[in-house]
Amino acid sequence: MSENVNVSLKLFIEYLQIEKNYSQYTIEHYQHDISEFFMFMSEQAIAHLTQVEYQDVRIFLTDLYDKKMSRKSVARKISSLRSFFKFLLREEKVGENPFALVSIPKAQKKLPEFFYEEEMKQLFDACDASTPLGQRNKGLLELLYATGIRVSECSQIRLKDLDMYLSTVLVRGKGSKERYVPFGSFAQDALEKYINHGRKELLANGNVQENLFLNARGGPLTARGIRTILDKIIEKSSLTGRIHPHMLRHTFATHLMANGADMRTVQELLGHAFLSSTQVYTHVTNEYLKKTYMAHHPRA
Repeated sequence: MSENVNVSLKLFIEYLQIEKNYSQYTIEHYQHDISEFFMFMSEQAIAHLTQVEYQDVRIFLTDLYDKKMSRKSVARKISSLRSFFKFLLREEKVGENPFALVSIPKAQKKLPEFFYEEEMKQLFDACDASTPLGQRNKGLLELLYATGIRVSECSQIRLKDLDMYLSTVLVRGKGSKERYVPFGSFAQDALEKYINHGRKELLANGNVQENLFLNARGGPLTARGIRTILDKIIEKSSLTGRIHPHMLRHTFATHLMANGADMRTVQELLGHAFLSSTQVYTHVTNEYLKKTYMAHHPRA
C-alpha cells in the first residue's frame, strides 16, 4: 500500500486533535476504524485512497455484516470513514467521498442502563476510604454520580477547577465548551478528605500535578485509568455484571428526573447540545418509577 495512506491518516489525526479538539479516547476509535479499512484495502489490492470507489465501500460493509458486527459498530465505522474522506476531499487529497452516499444503519433503540439507589450505595460501600487510593476512588465515584460528567471530562479536571465554597466544578466538555456543574455535600466531603489526605500522599510518589485525580505513581489519572478503577469498584461490591463509565452519567440524569428535575436543567447539567439527547431519560425514568412502585407499594 502507498505510504501516502499512512501520511493521510497522520494528517487527519492532527486535524482531530488540533481543530476538533477531540479526546484521545475518541481519536483512538477513529484510528482503529480507519486502520481496519486500510487492511481491507490491502486485501483488495487498492494501493491509493483515490482508487476507493462506492462499490469497494459496499464490499467492505458486506464484510462487516458477515462478521456479525452490530449495527451500532457498523454505523460508527461508516461515520469515521465518512469524516476521514470528507477531510481528504477538503485537503484535495481525493476527488470524491465514496462514503458520502452510504446510509448509516439505524441503531436498535436501547434504553440507557443505570444503577438504582440501593446499588449506588453498594458501590460507595466498596470504596475503602482508609487508604489514599480508596479516598481517591470514593471522591471519584462521588463526583461522577453528583455531576453526571463524562469520564473524559473528569480526567481533565484540575485542582483549581474546584470551588469548594460554591460547591461547583468547571468542566471542559466536547468542543472545548465549558460549563459549571454543582455537586452536593456527599461529594464535597469525599473530595475534601481526598484532597487533604490521600492526594497529598499520592503526590509524594511523583512531581507536582495540577490534575485533581492522580494515579498510584502521583501522575495524572487518565480516562482509561478511571474506567479500570470503576471496574475494580464493582468487582469489590456485591453487584454482578460490568460497569461502563456512562452508567454513572445515566444514573445521575435518571435520578434527577425521577425526583422532579425538569428536562432543560438536566440538559444543561449534562452539557447536551440538543434536548433530544436528554429526552431518552424520560423513558428510563418511567421504568425507574415503575420498579420503585412495585418494590415499595404495599398493594403492588
